[in-house]
Amino acid sequence: MSDATLAQAAKRDVNAFDALYHRYADRVYRYCYARTHNRADAEDLTAQTFLACLESLKRYREHNTFAAWLFRIARNTCAHYHRENYAHPESELLEDCPLPNVIGLSENADTNAQNPEQAAIRHALRDCLHRAMRILSSDRREALRLRFWGGLSAREAAQVMRRDASAIKMLVWRGINDLRKRCVDEA
Repeated sequence: MSDATLAQAAKRDVNAFDALYHRYADRVYRYCYARTHNRADAEDLTAQTFLACLESLKRYREHNTFAAWLFRIARNTCAHYHRENYAHPESELLEDCPLPNVIGLSENADTNAQNPEQAAIRHALRDCLHRAMRILSSDRREALRLRFWGGLSAREAAQVMRRDASAIKMLVWRGINDLRKRCVDEA
């Protein structure tokens, strides 16, 4: 079933919302985790996002994809969290946040098959990427989060950020290039 069909069904019957929740819960959680770097906070923000989504579902219009609409709610929920809890959002937060395969570093690689030298290189590269993400412009960082952690298409990320899809593609491309320059080319 399409998202639009499920959303229409959920407007009439709250039990139908379950399918939308299961379809997007992991992606919203990964996005919230990328914003907070804390499992408990990401779980809370994911729950708050879906609660806000359910409460405002009657206002959902199909001119945006459901994913874009949902991630706009998640983005606003995370922004509110940072405004409420930190004077400098995300500046002091850097735990072991998983990185998607942005520049060839995949968290799902079989680390048991690596020798200690390869494991050390992967660890150093991952640490560099975490540090470099903090210095990217907020737009580039947000575009990367939506595309890689949230799993949104460029068009959906554009709807969330209220930009053109080509602008999102450029932000992602420049963000990846910045990460490569800082962590791969200089290594």
